[in-house]
Amino acid sequence: MKLNIIIGGQAGQGINKVSQIFSNVLSKHGYFTFNYRDYMSLIRGGHNFNTLAISDQPIESHDARADVLVALDERTIKTHSKALKKKGILVKGDQFKDLGRNQNVALAGVLTKIFDIPLITLEDEIKSQFKESSEALIATKQGYDSQKTSQKLPKLKHSPTILSGSQALPIGAINSGLDLYIAYPMTPATNAMHELAKDQLKNNMIVFQAENEIAAASMALGASFAGKKVMTGTSGGGFDLMSETLSMQGMSEIPLTVYLASRAGPATGVPTYTAQSDLDIALRAGHGEAPRIVIAPANPTETIEKTSEALFLAEKFKTLSIILSDKHLAESEFSSTQKPNKTPTFKITRPIPGKSLVKNSSYESDPFGNSTESYTITEENTNKRIKKYADIKKYIRKNFEMIKIHGNKKSKNLIIGWGSTSGAIKDAIKDLDAKFLQVIYCKPLSPQIKKEIENVKSIIQRTMKDKCLEFYSEYKKSGGESSKLQFKTHLKKFFELTLNVYVYGSALNLDGTYNNGRADVWNKWEDYIDDDFEADLYLEAVDNIAPYT
Repeated sequence: MKLNIIIGGQAGQGINKVSQIFSNVLSKHGYFTFNYRDYMSLIRGGHNFNTLAISDQPIESHDARADVLVALDERTIKTHSKALKKKGILVKGDQFKDLGRNQNVALAGVLTKIFDIPLITLEDEIKSQFKESSEALIATKQGYDSQKTSQKLPKLKHSPTILSGSQALPIGAINSGLDLYIAYPMTPATNAMHELAKDQLKNNMIVFQAENEIAAASMALGASFAGKKVMTGTSGGGFDLMSETLSMQGMSEIPLTVYLASRAGPATGVPTYTAQSDLDIALRAGHGEAPRIVIAPANPTETIEKTSEALFLAEKFKTLSIILSDKHLAESEFSSTQKPNKTPTFKITRPIPGKSLVKNSSYESDPFGNSTESYTITEENTNKRIKKYADIKKYIRKNFEMIKIHGNKKSKNLIIGWGSTSGAIKDAIKDLDAKFLQVIYCKPLSPQIKKEIENVKSIIQRTMKDKCLEFYSEYKKSGGESSKLQFKTHLKKFFELTLNVYVYGSALNLDGTYNNGRADVWNKWEDYIDDDFEADLYLEAVDNIAPYT
Protein backbone atom coordinates (compact mmCIF):
# COMPACT_ATOMS: atom_id res chain seq x y z
CA MET A 1 0.00 0.00 0.00
CA LYS A 2 1.21 3.48 -0.90
CA LEU A 3 -0.86 6.66 -0.75
CA ASN A 4 0.08 10.26 -1.47
CA ILE A 5 -1.33 13.48 -0.04
CA ILE A 6 -0.50 16.87 -1.57
CA ILE A 7 -1.03 19.78 0.85
CA GLY A 8 -0.70 23.18 -0.78
CA GLY A 9 -1.27 26.84 -0.07
CA GLN A 10 0.48 30.14 0.52
CA ALA A 11 3.73 30.38 2.43
CA GLY A 12 2.81 31.20 6.02
CA GLN A 13 -0.47 29.22 6.09
CA GLY A 14 1.00 26.38 8.12
CA ILE A 15 1.38 23.80 5.35
CA ASN A 16 4.43 22.21 6.96
CA LYS A 17 2.59 22.01 10.27
CA VAL A 18 -0.38 20.14 8.77
CA SER A 19 1.94 17.65 7.13
CA GLN A 20 4.06 17.22 10.24
CA ILE A 21 1.08 16.75 12.58
CA PHE A 22 -0.65 14.21 10.35
CA SER A 23 2.61 12.36 9.73
CA ASN A 24 3.03 11.96 13.51
CA VAL A 25 -0.59 10.76 13.80
CA LEU A 26 0.01 8.13 11.13
CA SER A 27 3.25 7.08 12.80
CA LYS A 28 1.38 6.40 16.06
CA HIS A 29 -0.81 3.98 14.09
CA GLY A 30 2.25 2.13 12.78
CA TYR A 31 2.47 3.67 9.30
CA PHE A 32 5.63 4.79 7.53
CA THR A 33 5.64 8.25 6.02
CA PHE A 34 7.86 10.38 3.82
CA ASN A 35 7.27 14.13 3.90
CA TYR A 36 8.72 16.21 1.06
CA ARG A 37 8.69 20.04 1.14
CA ASP A 38 8.45 22.17 -2.00
CA TYR A 39 8.67 25.90 -1.46
CA MET A 40 9.64 29.15 -3.13
CA SER A 41 12.64 30.95 -1.72
CA LEU A 42 12.02 34.05 0.43
CA ILE A 43 8.50 34.70 -0.88
CA ARG A 44 5.88 34.96 1.84
CA GLY A 45 2.56 34.28 0.21
CA GLY A 46 4.14 32.36 -2.67
CA HIS A 47 2.85 28.90 -3.53
CA ASN A 48 4.23 26.13 -1.32
CA PHE A 49 3.24 22.51 -1.00
CA ASN A 50 4.15 19.31 0.81
CA THR A 51 3.81 15.79 -0.52
CA LEU A 52 3.18 13.27 2.24
CA ALA A 53 3.63 9.64 1.18
CA ILE A 54 2.11 6.91 3.37
CA SER A 55 2.82 3.18 3.36
CA ASP A 56 2.63 0.07 5.49
CA GLN A 57 6.26 -0.59 4.45
CA PRO A 58 9.35 1.63 4.76
CA ILE A 59 9.45 4.33 2.04
CA GLU A 60 11.91 7.08 1.17
CA SER A 61 10.20 8.80 -1.76
CA HIS A 62 6.86 10.12 -3.00
CA ASP A 63 4.84 9.93 -6.22
CA ALA A 64 3.67 12.87 -8.28
CA ARG A 65 0.01 11.71 -8.39
CA ALA A 66 -2.13 12.23 -5.31
CA ASP A 67 -4.88 10.24 -3.61
CA VAL A 68 -5.83 13.32 -1.58
CA LEU A 69 -5.33 16.98 -2.47
CA VAL A 70 -5.63 19.45 0.43
CA ALA A 71 -5.94 22.99 -0.92
CA LEU A 72 -5.66 25.96 1.41
CA ASP A 73 -6.18 28.31 -1.55
CA GLU A 74 -7.50 28.31 -5.13
CA ARG A 75 -4.03 28.41 -6.66
CA THR A 76 -3.32 24.96 -5.20
CA ILE A 77 -6.35 23.54 -7.01
CA LYS A 78 -5.29 25.12 -10.32
CA THR A 79 -1.69 23.95 -9.92
CA HIS A 80 -2.25 20.39 -8.71
CA SER A 81 -5.69 19.27 -9.89
CA LYS A 82 -4.19 17.30 -12.82
CA ALA A 83 -2.07 15.35 -10.34
CA LEU A 84 -5.18 14.20 -8.40
CA LYS A 85 -6.23 10.65 -9.32
CA LYS A 86 -9.67 10.12 -10.82
CA LYS A 87 -11.03 8.67 -7.59
CA GLY A 88 -8.97 11.00 -5.44
CA ILE A 89 -10.39 13.27 -2.73
CA LEU A 90 -10.22 17.07 -2.94
CA VAL A 91 -10.33 18.91 0.40
CA LYS A 92 -10.91 22.68 0.14
CA GLY A 93 -9.54 24.76 2.96
CA ASP A 94 -11.72 27.83 2.31
CA GLN A 95 -14.50 26.27 4.39
CA PHE A 96 -12.30 26.90 7.47
CA LYS A 97 -11.11 30.44 6.62
CA ASP A 98 -12.93 31.89 9.62
CA LEU A 99 -10.66 29.86 11.91
CA GLY A 100 -7.66 32.07 11.04
CA ARG A 101 -4.36 30.54 12.10
CA ASN A 102 -6.17 27.33 13.12
CA GLN A 103 -7.29 26.63 9.57
CA ASN A 104 -4.41 24.21 9.14
CA VAL A 105 -5.24 22.08 12.22
CA ALA A 106 -8.86 21.87 11.03
CA LEU A 107 -7.53 20.33 7.83
CA ALA A 108 -5.47 17.91 9.90
CA GLY A 109 -8.80 16.92 11.47
CA VAL A 110 -10.28 16.35 8.00
CA LEU A 111 -7.37 14.07 7.04
CA THR A 112 -7.70 12.14 10.29
CA LYS A 113 -11.36 11.45 9.50
CA ILE A 114 -10.66 10.54 5.85
CA PHE A 115 -8.31 7.80 7.02
CA ASP A 116 -10.66 6.75 9.84
CA ILE A 117 -8.16 7.39 12.63
CA PRO A 118 -9.63 8.07 16.09
CA LEU A 119 -9.84 11.76 16.89
CA ILE A 120 -8.12 11.22 20.25
CA THR A 121 -4.85 10.39 18.44
CA LEU A 122 -4.87 13.76 16.72
CA GLU A 123 -5.93 15.60 19.87
CA ASP A 124 -2.99 14.14 21.78
CA GLU A 125 -0.66 15.33 19.00
CA ILE A 126 -2.18 18.84 19.06
CA LYS A 127 -1.66 19.05 22.82
CA SER A 128 2.00 18.10 22.42
CA GLN A 129 2.57 20.64 19.62
CA PHE A 130 0.82 23.71 21.08
CA LYS A 131 1.25 25.18 24.57
CA GLU A 132 -2.16 26.84 24.36
CA SER A 133 -4.16 24.23 22.54
CA SER A 134 -7.80 24.94 23.43
CA GLU A 135 -8.65 26.85 20.22
CA ALA A 136 -6.63 24.42 18.11
CA LEU A 137 -8.54 21.48 19.61
CA ILE A 138 -11.89 23.11 18.77
CA ALA A 139 -10.74 23.67 15.18
CA THR A 140 -9.47 20.10 14.99
CA LYS A 141 -12.84 18.68 16.00
CA GLN A 142 -14.65 21.00 13.60
CA GLY A 143 -12.51 19.69 10.73
CA TYR A 144 -12.97 16.09 11.85
CA ASP A 145 -16.76 16.39 12.10
CA SER A 146 -17.06 18.12 8.71
CA GLN A 147 -15.77 15.11 6.80
CA LYS A 148 -18.09 12.24 5.89
CA THR A 149 -15.91 10.15 3.56
CA SER A 150 -13.45 7.77 5.15
CA GLN A 151 -11.34 4.73 4.31
CA LYS A 152 -10.25 2.36 7.01
CA LEU A 153 -6.57 2.14 7.84
CA PRO A 154 -5.95 -0.74 10.23
CA LYS A 155 -3.55 -0.03 13.07
CA LEU A 156 -0.16 -1.62 12.51
CA LYS A 157 2.44 -2.77 15.00
CA HIS A 158 5.36 -0.69 13.69
CA SER A 159 6.74 2.10 15.86
CA PRO A 160 8.62 4.31 13.43
CA THR A 161 10.71 7.30 14.39
CA ILE A 162 10.48 10.43 12.21
CA LEU A 163 13.66 12.38 11.44
CA SER A 164 15.02 14.69 8.78
CA GLY A 165 18.65 14.63 7.67
CA SER A 166 19.13 17.99 9.42
CA GLN A 167 17.99 16.42 12.70
CA ALA A 168 20.06 13.29 12.18
CA LEU A 169 23.40 14.98 11.53
CA PRO A 170 23.47 16.63 15.00
CA ILE A 171 22.73 13.27 16.63
CA GLY A 172 25.77 11.71 14.95
CA ALA A 173 27.91 14.73 15.81
CA ILE A 174 26.83 14.82 19.46
CA ASN A 175 27.37 11.05 19.75
CA SER A 176 30.98 11.75 18.74
CA GLY A 177 31.39 14.43 21.38
CA LEU A 178 31.42 17.45 19.04
CA ASP A 179 32.82 20.54 20.78
CA LEU A 180 32.17 23.23 18.22
CA TYR A 181 30.08 23.81 15.08
CA ILE A 182 30.98 26.94 13.10
CA ALA A 183 29.02 27.95 10.01
CA TYR A 184 27.41 30.74 8.07
CA PRO A 185 23.71 30.15 7.21
CA MET A 186 23.09 28.75 3.74
CA THR A 187 20.07 26.67 2.74
CA PRO A 188 19.77 23.67 2.82
CA ALA A 189 22.62 23.26 5.31
CA THR A 190 21.30 25.84 7.79
CA ASN A 191 18.75 23.65 9.59
CA ALA A 192 21.49 21.38 10.90
CA MET A 193 23.07 24.41 12.59
CA HIS A 194 19.69 25.37 14.08
CA GLU A 195 19.19 21.85 15.44
CA LEU A 196 22.65 21.82 17.02
CA ALA A 197 22.07 25.26 18.54
CA LYS A 198 18.84 24.20 20.28
CA ASP A 199 20.57 22.09 22.90
CA GLN A 200 24.17 23.31 22.74
CA LEU A 201 24.40 23.98 26.49
CA LYS A 202 22.82 20.64 27.34
CA ASN A 203 25.36 18.90 25.08
CA ASN A 204 28.31 20.96 26.35
CA MET A 205 29.15 22.37 22.94
CA ILE A 206 29.15 25.72 21.14
CA VAL A 207 27.43 26.72 17.87
CA PHE A 208 28.94 29.87 16.37
CA GLN A 209 27.76 31.84 13.34
CA ALA A 210 30.75 33.32 11.53
CA GLU A 211 30.56 36.39 9.25
CA ASN A 212 31.02 34.30 6.09
CA GLU A 213 32.03 30.85 4.88
CA ILE A 214 35.72 31.68 4.56
CA ALA A 215 35.79 32.71 8.21
CA ALA A 216 33.76 29.65 9.24
CA ALA A 217 36.16 27.19 7.61
CA SER A 218 39.26 29.03 8.87
CA MET A 219 37.90 29.25 12.44
CA ALA A 220 36.97 25.56 12.34
CA LEU A 221 40.48 24.62 11.23
CA GLY A 222 41.94 26.84 13.96
CA ALA A 223 39.72 25.27 16.61
CA SER A 224 40.79 21.83 15.44
CA PHE A 225 44.43 22.93 15.65
CA ALA A 226 43.70 23.87 19.26
CA GLY A 227 42.54 20.32 19.98
CA LYS A 228 38.76 20.51 19.63
CA LYS A 229 36.32 18.21 17.85
CA VAL A 230 34.92 20.58 15.28
CA MET A 231 32.70 20.69 12.20
CA THR A 232 31.64 23.32 9.70
CA GLY A 233 28.75 23.27 7.25
CA THR A 234 27.60 25.01 4.09
CA SER A 235 26.09 24.63 0.62
CA GLY A 236 27.57 24.88 -2.89
CA GLY A 237 28.59 28.55 -3.13
CA GLY A 238 29.83 28.60 0.45
CA PHE A 239 31.89 25.49 -0.18
CA ASP A 240 33.55 27.29 -3.11
CA LEU A 241 34.70 29.97 -0.70
CA MET A 242 36.06 27.35 1.69
CA SER A 243 38.28 25.71 -0.94
CA GLU A 244 41.50 27.53 0.00
CA THR A 245 41.05 26.47 3.62
CA LEU A 246 40.52 22.89 2.44
CA SER A 247 43.88 23.08 0.69
CA MET A 248 45.37 24.47 3.90
CA GLN A 249 43.98 21.42 5.70
CA GLY A 250 45.74 19.13 3.23
CA MET A 251 49.05 20.85 3.85
CA SER A 252 48.72 21.23 7.61
CA GLU A 253 47.08 17.84 8.27
CA ILE A 254 44.76 19.32 10.87
CA PRO A 255 41.54 17.22 11.13
CA LEU A 256 38.50 18.91 9.58
CA THR A 257 34.94 17.70 8.91
CA VAL A 258 32.64 19.58 6.52
CA TYR A 259 28.91 19.14 6.01
CA LEU A 260 28.07 20.01 2.39
CA ALA A 261 24.36 20.20 1.45
CA SER A 262 24.13 20.64 -2.34
CA ARG A 263 22.12 23.27 -4.17
CA ALA A 264 20.81 23.06 -7.71
CA GLY A 265 22.71 24.96 -10.40
CA PRO A 266 26.08 26.72 -10.52
CA ALA A 267 26.97 29.95 -8.67
CA THR A 268 24.48 30.87 -5.93
CA GLY A 269 22.09 28.41 -7.54
CA VAL A 270 18.65 27.37 -6.37
CA PRO A 271 18.46 27.06 -2.58
CA THR A 272 15.10 25.34 -2.34
CA TYR A 273 15.37 22.44 -4.79
CA THR A 274 17.30 19.19 -4.82
CA ALA A 275 20.36 18.44 -6.91
CA GLN A 276 23.49 16.34 -6.56
CA SER A 277 25.64 18.76 -8.50
CA ASP A 278 28.30 19.19 -5.82
CA LEU A 279 29.84 15.74 -6.13
CA ASP A 280 32.71 16.86 -8.35
CA ILE A 281 33.67 19.79 -6.15
CA ALA A 282 33.43 17.63 -3.02
CA LEU A 283 35.87 15.19 -4.60
CA ARG A 284 38.31 17.75 -6.00
CA ALA A 285 37.93 21.22 -4.42
CA GLY A 286 41.21 22.87 -3.54
CA HIS A 287 44.61 23.01 -5.17
CA GLY A 288 47.42 20.56 -4.93
CA GLU A 289 47.03 16.93 -3.94
CA ALA A 290 45.95 15.79 -0.52
CA PRO A 291 43.81 12.91 0.77
CA ARG A 292 40.16 13.39 1.64
CA ILE A 293 37.08 11.32 2.42
CA VAL A 294 33.64 11.92 0.89
CA ILE A 295 30.62 10.14 2.36
CA ALA A 296 27.04 10.35 0.98
CA PRO A 297 24.37 9.01 3.35
CA ALA A 298 20.94 8.27 1.87
CA ASN A 299 18.62 8.70 4.85
CA PRO A 300 18.64 9.95 8.46
CA THR A 301 19.75 6.61 9.94
CA GLU A 302 22.78 6.52 7.67
CA THR A 303 23.39 10.22 8.36
CA ILE A 304 23.75 9.52 12.09
CA GLU A 305 26.19 6.68 11.39
CA LYS A 306 28.24 8.40 8.71
CA THR A 307 28.55 11.71 10.57
CA SER A 308 30.24 9.87 13.41
CA GLU A 309 32.42 7.96 10.94
CA ALA A 310 33.45 11.19 9.21
CA LEU A 311 34.52 12.83 12.47
CA PHE A 312 36.36 9.70 13.58
CA LEU A 313 38.24 9.28 10.29
CA ALA A 314 39.17 12.97 10.13
CA GLU A 315 40.83 12.69 13.53
CA LYS A 316 42.41 9.27 13.01
CA PHE A 317 44.07 10.19 9.73
CA LYS A 318 44.41 13.97 10.26
CA THR A 319 42.49 14.46 7.05
CA LEU A 320 39.47 16.18 5.49
CA SER A 321 36.10 14.42 5.77
CA ILE A 322 33.10 15.66 3.78
CA ILE A 323 29.51 14.61 4.48
CA LEU A 324 27.59 15.09 1.24
CA SER A 325 23.87 15.89 1.44
CA ASP A 326 21.17 17.84 -0.42
CA LYS A 327 17.73 19.36 0.17
CA HIS A 328 15.93 16.03 -0.30
CA LEU A 329 17.84 14.49 2.59
CA ALA A 330 18.28 17.63 4.70
CA GLU A 331 14.67 18.84 4.73
CA SER A 332 12.50 15.80 4.00
CA GLU A 333 11.17 13.83 6.95
CA PHE A 334 11.72 10.07 6.89
CA SER A 335 10.10 7.52 9.18
CA SER A 336 11.97 4.36 10.04
CA THR A 337 12.21 1.56 12.57
CA GLN A 338 15.87 1.00 11.73
CA LYS A 339 18.30 1.76 14.54
CA PRO A 340 21.69 3.27 13.72
CA ASN A 341 24.70 1.04 14.03
CA LYS A 342 27.03 1.76 16.92
CA THR A 343 29.20 4.62 15.81
CA PRO A 344 32.90 5.05 16.60
CA THR A 345 33.95 7.37 19.40
CA PHE A 346 37.39 8.85 19.74
CA LYS A 347 39.67 11.03 21.86
CA ILE A 348 42.07 13.70 20.67
CA THR A 349 45.50 12.08 20.89
CA ARG A 350 47.61 14.34 18.65
CA PRO A 351 49.89 17.12 19.93
CA ILE A 352 48.05 20.39 20.58
CA PRO A 353 49.37 23.88 21.34
CA GLY A 354 49.87 24.56 25.02
CA LYS A 355 50.63 20.95 25.81
CA SER A 356 53.44 20.63 23.30
CA LEU A 357 55.25 22.71 20.72
CA VAL A 358 53.26 22.64 17.47
CA LYS A 359 54.17 24.69 14.42
CA ASN A 360 52.05 24.94 11.29
CA SER A 361 51.68 27.02 8.15
CA SER A 362 50.40 26.78 4.60
CA TYR A 363 53.88 26.04 3.27
CA GLU A 364 55.67 22.75 2.92
CA SER A 365 57.49 22.14 6.16
CA ASP A 366 60.32 20.03 7.48
CA PRO A 367 59.68 17.55 10.33
CA PHE A 368 60.09 20.40 12.85
CA GLY A 369 57.42 22.61 11.25
CA ASN A 370 59.84 25.01 9.57
CA SER A 371 58.77 26.30 6.15
CA THR A 372 60.93 25.08 3.30
CA GLU A 373 61.13 24.92 -0.49
CA SER A 374 63.49 21.97 -0.49
CA TYR A 375 62.57 19.65 -3.34
CA THR A 376 63.63 16.59 -1.32
CA ILE A 377 61.34 17.50 1.59
CA THR A 378 58.53 18.38 -0.84
CA GLU A 379 58.92 14.96 -2.44
CA GLU A 380 58.95 13.24 0.96
CA ASN A 381 55.81 15.08 2.09
CA THR A 382 54.03 14.32 -1.19
CA ASN A 383 54.84 10.63 -0.86
CA LYS A 384 53.69 10.73 2.75
CA ARG A 385 50.29 12.13 1.69
CA ILE A 386 49.96 9.49 -1.04
CA LYS A 387 50.73 6.75 1.45
CA LYS A 388 48.23 8.20 3.91
CA TYR A 389 45.47 7.93 1.31
CA ALA A 390 46.43 4.30 0.71
CA ASP A 391 46.17 3.70 4.47
CA ILE A 392 42.78 5.47 4.57
CA LYS A 393 41.43 3.24 1.79
CA LYS A 394 42.69 0.10 3.48
CA TYR A 395 41.20 1.04 6.84
CA ILE A 396 37.78 2.07 5.52
CA ARG A 397 37.46 -1.02 3.34
CA LYS A 398 38.18 -3.19 6.36
CA ASN A 399 36.05 -1.42 8.97
CA PHE A 400 33.10 0.43 7.39
CA GLU A 401 30.20 -0.29 5.05
CA MET A 402 31.07 1.42 1.77
CA ILE A 403 28.21 0.20 -0.43
CA LYS A 404 24.81 -1.45 -0.07
CA ILE A 405 23.07 -3.80 -2.50
CA HIS A 406 19.27 -3.56 -2.78
CA GLY A 407 16.64 -5.32 -4.89
CA ASN A 408 17.22 -8.62 -6.67
CA LYS A 409 20.85 -9.35 -5.79
CA LYS A 410 21.08 -11.96 -8.57
CA SER A 411 19.77 -9.64 -11.27
CA LYS A 412 21.88 -8.87 -14.33
CA ASN A 413 20.41 -5.36 -14.53
CA LEU A 414 22.39 -2.91 -12.39
CA ILE A 415 21.49 0.58 -11.24
CA ILE A 416 24.21 2.66 -9.57
CA GLY A 417 23.34 5.67 -7.45
CA TRP A 418 24.39 7.56 -4.34
CA GLY A 419 23.00 9.84 -1.68
CA SER A 420 19.33 10.72 -1.36
CA THR A 421 18.34 9.36 -4.80
CA SER A 422 18.76 5.94 -3.21
CA GLY A 423 15.32 6.14 -1.59
CA ALA A 424 13.49 6.72 -4.88
CA ILE A 425 15.51 3.99 -6.57
CA LYS A 426 14.75 1.45 -3.83
CA ASP A 427 11.03 2.28 -3.92
CA ALA A 428 10.87 2.04 -7.72
CA ILE A 429 12.54 -1.37 -8.10
CA LYS A 430 10.72 -3.28 -5.35
CA ASP A 431 9.02 -5.60 -7.84
CA LEU A 432 11.43 -5.31 -10.75
CA ASP A 433 14.25 -7.50 -11.96
CA ALA A 434 16.91 -4.99 -11.02
CA LYS A 435 19.77 -4.68 -8.60
CA PHE A 436 20.66 -1.34 -7.07
CA LEU A 437 24.20 -0.59 -5.94
CA GLN A 438 24.13 2.29 -3.47
CA VAL A 439 27.50 4.04 -3.19
CA ILE A 440 28.01 5.36 0.36
CA TYR A 441 31.70 6.24 0.21
CA CYS A 442 32.30 8.33 -2.91
CA LYS A 443 35.96 8.70 -1.97
CA PRO A 444 37.55 6.25 -1.56
CA LEU A 445 35.48 3.89 -3.69
CA SER A 446 34.81 0.29 -2.78
CA PRO A 447 36.55 -2.31 -5.01
CA GLN A 448 33.25 -4.23 -4.88
CA ILE A 449 31.77 -1.72 -7.36
CA LYS A 450 34.03 -3.02 -10.14
CA LYS A 451 33.06 -6.62 -9.37
CA GLU A 452 29.34 -5.79 -9.49
CA ILE A 453 29.73 -4.02 -12.84
CA GLU A 454 31.62 -6.99 -14.29
CA ASN A 455 28.82 -9.38 -13.28
CA VAL A 456 25.91 -7.66 -15.06
CA LYS A 457 24.68 -7.26 -18.63
CA SER A 458 23.19 -3.81 -18.39
CA ILE A 459 23.92 -0.66 -16.46
CA ILE A 460 21.30 2.06 -16.33
CA GLN A 461 22.95 5.31 -17.28
CA ARG A 462 20.35 7.80 -18.45
CA THR A 463 16.64 8.14 -19.19
CA MET A 464 15.00 7.67 -22.55
CA LYS A 465 13.60 11.19 -22.56
CA ASP A 466 16.17 12.44 -25.06
CA LYS A 467 15.21 9.74 -27.52
CA CYS A 468 11.51 10.41 -27.06
CA LEU A 469 11.61 14.16 -27.54
CA GLU A 470 11.22 13.90 -31.32
CA PHE A 471 8.04 11.83 -30.93
CA TYR A 472 6.75 14.25 -28.34
CA SER A 473 7.45 17.22 -30.62
CA GLU A 474 5.66 15.52 -33.48
CA TYR A 475 2.59 14.96 -31.35
CA LYS A 476 2.55 18.57 -30.13
CA LYS A 477 2.80 19.88 -33.71
CA SER A 478 0.04 17.84 -35.29
CA GLY A 479 -2.18 16.73 -32.38
CA GLY A 480 -5.19 14.47 -32.98
CA GLU A 481 -5.80 10.77 -32.57
CA SER A 482 -3.48 9.68 -35.39
CA SER A 483 -0.56 11.58 -33.91
CA LYS A 484 -1.41 10.24 -30.46
CA LEU A 485 -1.37 6.71 -31.87
CA GLN A 486 1.96 7.34 -33.58
CA PHE A 487 3.40 8.75 -30.34
CA LYS A 488 2.27 5.65 -28.43
CA THR A 489 3.48 3.27 -31.14
CA HIS A 490 6.97 4.70 -31.38
CA LEU A 491 7.36 4.81 -27.62
CA LYS A 492 6.25 1.21 -27.30
CA LYS A 493 8.76 0.15 -29.93
CA PHE A 494 11.48 1.97 -28.12
CA PHE A 495 10.32 0.52 -24.82
CA GLU A 496 10.59 -2.99 -26.26
CA LEU A 497 14.20 -2.31 -27.20
CA THR A 498 15.05 -1.68 -23.55
CA LEU A 499 14.56 -5.33 -22.66
CA ASN A 500 16.91 -5.43 -19.72
CA VAL A 501 16.50 -1.92 -18.40
CA TYR A 502 14.16 -0.57 -15.75
CA VAL A 503 13.60 2.75 -14.04
CA TYR A 504 15.10 4.32 -11.13
CA GLY A 505 12.44 6.84 -10.17
CA SER A 506 8.70 7.19 -10.50
CA ALA A 507 6.99 10.30 -11.83
CA LEU A 508 3.61 8.60 -11.99
CA ASN A 509 2.14 6.25 -9.48
CA LEU A 510 1.51 2.97 -11.29
CA ASP A 511 -0.03 1.46 -8.13
CA GLY A 512 3.09 -0.61 -7.57
CA THR A 513 2.06 -3.15 -10.19
CA TYR A 514 5.38 -4.24 -11.61
CA ASN A 515 5.04 -7.95 -10.80
CA ASN A 516 4.78 -9.23 -14.35
CA GLY A 517 7.73 -7.35 -15.75
CA ARG A 518 7.88 -5.22 -18.88
CA ALA A 519 4.50 -6.16 -20.31
CA ASP A 520 2.70 -5.28 -17.13
CA VAL A 521 4.49 -1.95 -16.84
CA TRP A 522 3.66 -1.09 -20.43
CA ASN A 523 0.01 -2.04 -19.96
CA LYS A 524 -0.19 0.33 -17.02
CA TRP A 525 1.29 3.11 -19.12
CA GLU A 526 -1.11 2.39 -21.96
CA ASP A 527 -4.10 2.39 -19.61
CA TYR A 528 -3.03 5.74 -18.24
CA ILE A 529 -2.68 7.24 -21.70
CA ASP A 530 -6.09 5.99 -22.79
CA ASP A 531 -7.87 7.03 -19.62
CA ASP A 532 -6.38 10.45 -19.07
CA PHE A 533 -3.95 11.43 -21.77
CA GLU A 534 -1.67 14.28 -20.83
CA ALA A 535 1.36 14.38 -23.11
CA ASP A 536 3.42 16.43 -20.67
CA LEU A 537 2.76 14.11 -17.74
CA TYR A 538 3.34 11.08 -19.91
CA LEU A 539 6.66 12.40 -21.06
CA GLU A 540 7.54 12.98 -17.42
CA ALA A 541 6.73 9.34 -16.76
CA VAL A 542 8.95 8.29 -19.64
CA ASP A 543 11.74 10.44 -18.26
CA ASN A 544 11.53 8.88 -14.82
CA ILE A 545 10.33 5.36 -15.40
CA ALA A 546 12.20 4.01 -18.45
CA PRO A 547 15.95 4.63 -18.58
CA TYR A 548 18.01 2.98 -21.27
CA THR A 549 21.62 1.94 -21.87
